[in-house]
Amino acid sequence: MTAAAVRVLIADDQAMVRGALAAVLAAQSDIDVVGEAADGEQAVRLTGRLHPDLVLMDVRMPVLDGLQATARILGDPRGHRPRVLMLTTFDLDDYVYEALRLGAGGFILKDATTDDLLSAVRIVASGDALLAPSVTRRLIEDFARTRPAGPRPSARLNALTEREREVLTLVARGLSNREIAARLVLAEQTVKTHFGRVLSKLDLRDRAQAVVFAYESALVAPGPRA
Repeated sequence: MTAAAVRVLIADDQAMVRGALAAVLAAQSDIDVVGEAADGEQAVRLTGRLHPDLVLMDVRMPVLDGLQATARILGDPRGHRPRVLMLTTFDLDDYVYEALRLGAGGFILKDATTDDLLSAVRIVASGDALLAPSVTRRLIEDFARTRPAGPRPSARLNALTEREREVLTLVARGLSNREIAARLVLAEQTVKTHFGRVLSKLDLRDRAQAVVFAYESALVAPGPRA
């Protein structure tokens, strides 16, 4: 049976950007562009009405910016909660950390290639997070710079087994499931199973939130990749 196409809502205040993104995405047989929003307020409203699987959300928009819109879309447990992929102009955008903490599945630069854009949409829509090592380093650097008092241990970590803590630690260091499997001498599917339990026990949405939690809870400290 053929899988249903990913329903995408595009939110960007520049009509030319929206049009270009829509043209690229709509040309794919597995992606449907169900709507376009010119500001964050409209993105919130259309999300509630159209129920997209994924919102491609520009960070800087009038009326309501992408961060505020993401908070409203993902903050209401009774409303429709799609995956959110942030669109940014710079890879060091000040809003990246907060957007991921709110539950966004990742971010992509506006000058990304067509292949990278399509890959990002499919990855985030599938429930994974677009969190390359470079993004992980960005989170670590931001954490170290803006939180000098240091993180506080979280009692929620007590729910994890020793193996689950190991997996979460390596995820937070930017390793992929394949790299973690090699490091711990496990099957990749076993790593996925462990990480799935981590997300469930800690009530986290995806890899992005897991990385943020690991640093904020003092499981790992900012430093070089393991």
